[in-house]
Amino acid sequence: MVLRMIAAQVAWLEAAIDALNEALPPLTSFILPGGSPGAAALHVARTIARRAERAAVTTARAEPLNPEALIYLNRLSDYLFVAARTANAGADPLWVPGGSRQP
Repeated sequence: MVLRMIAAQVAWLEAAIDALNEALPPLTSFILPGGSPGAAALHVARTIARRAERAAVTTARAEPLNPEALIYLNRLSDYLFVAARTANAGADPLWVPGGSRQP
């Protein structure tokens, strides 16, 4: 069985990302993975999706691969990031430059 990715699946992810982003405050700092247990799990899933994307890009260099699959994996990881922000309900753990330095 061959898994076929099509542009409509990518478009669905992009629409879902846009819909989730509408309710979120704009990014003003780098977001650290974590927060609520659900958000942390979504950040782990995002990491796995990024790993799959890197493996797919490597595979695509050696043999033909559906380009929609690469786009889908990229958008999936973006969706998981926005879903994690949504799960944190605006209380994302933010990176503070120099915040962990010892005095």
